[in-house]
Amino acid sequence: MTFLAVNWGNALLITGVGFGLVFAVLVLLIFIVKGFGVVFVQKPKAQAPAAAPAAKAEETTDETDMAAIAYVLHTFYNQHDEESDVLTFRHDDVAYSPWNQKSIIF
Repeated sequence: MTFLAVNWGNALLITGVGFGLVFAVLVLLIFIVKGFGVVFVQKPKAQAPAAAPAAKAEETTDETDMAAIAYVLHTFYNQHDEESDVLTFRHDDVAYSPWNQKSIIF
């Protein structure tokens, strides 16, 4: 009857201390991570007053807009990176492989 020979008071005490220690460390890690978030948060920089007014953007015409759209579509659809939709599996027969030696294992 070794079951009755176990000091259950000490076993439960060690188990409780272990669980308590694990949860205490997890709570400590939560506070550490939150502290890093507070310390390393990027604060918004104050905006410097504009020294000179921004230059006026050039007016675009419909013709230049159409040319830009046509160029973007041309470069998007003609990227020349097409691959065939056929998968090729090459099987090389190897005479000896430790993975095939079932007789050695069993």
